[in-house]
Amino acid sequence: MQWIACELHTHTFHSDGRQTLLELASGAKALGFDCIALTDHNTMTGLQDKEAVELATGVAILPGMEWTTFYGHMVTIGVKTFVDWRPAGPGDIDAGIERVHAQGGLAGLAHPFRIGSPICTGCFWEFQIKDWNAPDYIEVWSGTFPPIKSDNHRAYRLWTDKLNEGFRIAATSGRDWHVQEGTDEPVSVTYLGLEEGDAPVADRAFQALASGRVSVTIGPLLIMEVESGGASYGIGSAVPCAADVAEYRMKVSLDFSARAGKWEHPEQNYSLRILGNTGVLGERSVSGNDKEILMDVNGAGLRWTRAELWGIVRGVRVLIAFTNAVYFDE
Repeated sequence: MQWIACELHTHTFHSDGRQTLLELASGAKALGFDCIALTDHNTMTGLQDKEAVELATGVAILPGMEWTTFYGHMVTIGVKTFVDWRPAGPGDIDAGIERVHAQGGLAGLAHPFRIGSPICTGCFWEFQIKDWNAPDYIEVWSGTFPPIKSDNHRAYRLWTDKLNEGFRIAATSGRDWHVQEGTDEPVSVTYLGLEEGDAPVADRAFQALASGRVSVTIGPLLIMEVESGGASYGIGSAVPCAADVAEYRMKVSLDFSARAGKWEHPEQNYSLRILGNTGVLGERSVSGNDKEILMDVNGAGLRWTRAELWGIVRGVRVLIAFTNAVYFDE
């Protein structure tokens, strides 16, 4: 499986950004990204040069749009035509998500706990979701150096709560990128796991997001598999029901060469954690030389599990990387 570096929340001058699509894609390429999603506010006109920009930069571009309302912002990705956001009221966002799905798109909560009106109109999520099977993902990290921000902590807890409640929902990051200005803050990356095939990269990236094959980081690429019954189950997949299994073997891969030269951490020992709905399943110290870690964990009552990498960045101990969940059928 090929894991590609993606930025899933961007804007051009077609909404409130100050960059062309070519400038955006060129800037993304310079930062080591393979793919971006253009998610201008309430418009898709910025995609008019999509094919030419892809050809010029080699960066795959996912079509999208950020529904920007008084009650919250929702990123839609993969829609080929405009889906009207205006009928969405605070109590019927489920119907809006259904319209996005009907057009073949995905819908995700954008920065759900960012400060709202009047500082940022509608940025704080106030829509009432009746069925949490409806949204496809939550943008749990927003902005640069996302793990230090309290609103992102709340979004990460929301995602964890929904996993614990039994919902299978993905988690992503998004810079909310508006302008080509340099930053010395860590930039997060959403890695998507692409299956082999002849389909365009953007199409396979969309399918990876739809399947929850997602890993997020401000440093190394973190991948996890669960081994059970002689088979391996990757991020986003489900381990078949096996009531008699007392332990599962977790295989965690760390790629410290991913986007080499685009990020830097002090030399250190990191902390690798395996978590699930039953709590912390295991923890181990790892170094930048480690490439693969095997850990046996208690399988009793597991409904989901993920890996987290913790360490020191800018003098602060933070969550550096996390995988999306591997699920367990009941």
